[in-house]
Amino acid sequence: MRHARISTDTLLLEKSRDDLAMSRWEGPKRILMVTDAWRPQVNGVVHTLERLAETLKTFGVEVTFLTPNLFRTLPMPTYPDIRLALTTPGRVRKLIRDSRTDHIHIVTEGPLGLMARRYCLAEKQPFTTSYHTRFPEYVTARLPFVSEEWTYRWLKDFHNSGQGTMVATPSMACDLEARGFNRLQPWTRGVDIEHFTPEKRGDLEFPRPIFLCVGRVAVEKNLPAFLDLDLPGSKVVVGEGPELQWLKTRYPGAHFLGHRPNSELARIYASADVFVFPSRTDTFGNVIIEALASGTPVAGFPVTGPIDIVGDGFGGIVSEDLRLAALTALDVDRAAARERAMRYTWKACAEMYMDNIRAARELRVEKA
Repeated sequence: MRHARISTDTLLLEKSRDDLAMSRWEGPKRILMVTDAWRPQVNGVVHTLERLAETLKTFGVEVTFLTPNLFRTLPMPTYPDIRLALTTPGRVRKLIRDSRTDHIHIVTEGPLGLMARRYCLAEKQPFTTSYHTRFPEYVTARLPFVSEEWTYRWLKDFHNSGQGTMVATPSMACDLEARGFNRLQPWTRGVDIEHFTPEKRGDLEFPRPIFLCVGRVAVEKNLPAFLDLDLPGSKVVVGEGPELQWLKTRYPGAHFLGHRPNSELARIYASADVFVFPSRTDTFGNVIIEALASGTPVAGFPVTGPIDIVGDGFGGIVSEDLRLAALTALDVDRAAARERAMRYTWKACAEMYMDNIRAARELRVEKA
């Protein structure tokens, strides 16, 4: 199994070699993904799962999903856009058995993820997990009395009980490793470079330079760090979420465009001058590589996500001074931004995912 500290660049180069034919995959042909994050949510987790499943079809791998859409749901406290499944371990067990799956991958640590983990441990069924969200920081942002240390300890037990935990970036893997997480597996993300392209650049009819931010409008995205900046031109925010109305009231000079269809979003990305990513809690940031693919340089804090993707100064700028990063990014070569995104393909993402499953199942055989 590859060590978690192997760089993403190295892995992407390995996966780009022509001799890695998709048809060579020998392993589980039916994968069940258990996720508490699903449509109608619009976020990086849902988008990644959908594109991954689509790409795995070309490997001859069938993916089915166990999601909240199969059950009655209730809104998550403090974040009603997220729906939590109301079901029982017995029903989840039956659905898993009926799926006749070869491998179970648990995406999230919500109610469905917990019940699927319980089933796997009881049935001695090997499974993998993935770490998509800095859940402890998100909880503390909404419920300050909940200890991050306790939440991380709980998450460590959850993920370490499987045969592998997939992590999107080297910096995130190092952070989790220091907290006692083990069997960490690198798994990057992809971007549609045909859809997100500089060719769609146009006029947004806002004063330039245009500083753009795309994503959920929620407390964990740290949007005030962007909106408080003293910047020339215009600040534009695309996305919806529980903080939208409050931010509109507080920042009347910013342009809040709400949700935009994917076709229009590609035009907005390409037409911006700098993409500002103020989050300190994301584990990757799919929007970063969408902006880069559109030829738009990225400015962010030197944290997981920005530091892994543009931390070497190619395609963007990272700094604890976000204003300085945003202004400096205006001079970044837009062609270099596009070139940086070209390394993130859905084919590479799918190959890494399947390699991780193979490694996890080999570990299971060795322990048997």
